Amino acid sequence: QVRLVESGGASVQPGGSLRLSCAPSGSTRSIYSIAWFRQAPGKEREGVATIYPGGGSFVADSVKGRFTISQDKAKNTYLQMNSLKPEDTAMYLCAADSTRASMMAAFSAQNYNYWGQGTQVTVSS
Repeated sequence: QVRLVESGGASVQPGGSLRLSCAPSGSTRSIYSIAWFRQAPGKEREGVATIYPGGGSFVADSVKGRFTISQDKAKNTYLQMNSLKPEDTAMYLCAADSTRASMMAAFSAQNYNYWGQGTQVTVSS
């Protein structure tokens, strides 16, 4: 079993920056990839960024050039968010894949079998 705990969410003004953290615990050696998703009220869950073994990553077009995903050796995974916009407002969730299903589709939520509780990001003036 894997437990994921997110942190770093906050309320910021447009143009601001935040760094989200995802700390895995438990059977972390079983983790293949870790992704960030977000979900705004009334909207579908959206994949934001995924990182694979070796550091390869995918970033959604909607945040490309503004968001960066990174990971340390303990698999703590970070989402650096710059130039934040009001439309980035959402609950941000960390997800881990231990089955390698995410190789086929990085942003398909069904390919991730562990999820954190989320951290809220609000971008507003």
